Amino acid sequence: MKRILILVLIVFCAIACGSVKKVIPVPSFKTLNLALTAEPHANKYIDLDYGIRVSVKDGRANSRLLQKYDAGTVSTPSVKSNPDVVSFVSESVRRYMRTMGFNLDADVQTDYMLTLTVREFNISYLSGTGWSGTVQLDVVAYDRSGRMVYPNTTAVGRANNSGSSNDFTLAAKTLNQAYANALDDVDWDRIAFFLRKASSPSLEKNKQVTGDGNTALESTVIRWYIDSTPKGADVSTRVVSSTPDVKNTNSNYVGSTPYETTETFDIKGLTFNNSGDVQIEVSCEKAGYITQRRRFNLRQAIEQKEISTKFNLVKDE
Repeated sequence: MKRILILVLIVFCAIACGSVKKVIPVPSFKTLNLALTAEPHANKYIDLDYGIRVSVKDGRANSRLLQKYDAGTVSTPSVKSNPDVVSFVSESVRRYMRTMGFNLDADVQTDYMLTLTVREFNISYLSGTGWSGTVQLDVVAYDRSGRMVYPNTTAVGRANNSGSSNDFTLAAKTLNQAYANALDDVDWDRIAFFLRKASSPSLEKNKQVTGDGNTALESTVIRWYIDSTPKGADVSTRVVSSTPDVKNTNSNYVGSTPYETTETFDIKGLTFNNSGDVQIEVSCEKAGYITQRRRFNLRQAIEQKEISTKFNLVKDE
């Protein structure tokens, strides 16, 4: 009987021990409240000639907010943001730019386009270091024709704060600080440069003529005066270019001598820097006389604001 009792006790213990389930710790959920803490220079770009539109894209390879966490706890917290990252960046960067004076969504016909791609937006906690935040934004700007005017660059913001691994308020503060540093890393002066007409072509050396009238070159008035002896000769002009940015053109009849006018430049692809590689060829033709041609360097014409010459025609005998 005693032996039977012992066997029953053994079976009971086995059943009792097998019924104990292993407790798996459930990760805690944390929310990081995102906020724009940066204070840009107010009204710095209030006098720009053109507006700009903003597009924000999510280009993160890893969208987790908490990347590393070695606090030695049983489980890694599950972290989300309020609001979501792309919505926050889209709204806050517009507010940031309006404060600086950028004219957003002014005119769909002339507005430039700024595209921000979020590459990184995260925090980490490392023992002995504390909280660290990283934000990376790819920045590129286009004119209304879709031509890139501000090359794709990466603005980077980082921030660090020592503190408790359970202090997620500090974690949010660190991430917001990193975002503010990333916005400060954007070359806003360079972006604003393309939204303003300079007073002289030499002040916007690489700004191309597109036909939209948004360059100093297109506002530069050139005086033309072409004369000949004898008078009454036909005058034609054409563009002769040695740069791939500007195309050669066919001859275009403009009038007869004496020919005098004032015009602005509308040569697609022309910039102040490449104008030294572009010439204007002027032809003078009259029946019974040998055709004469002369070329004028555009850089010199821009600086002098004049193209003038006189042809002494020679009879074709």
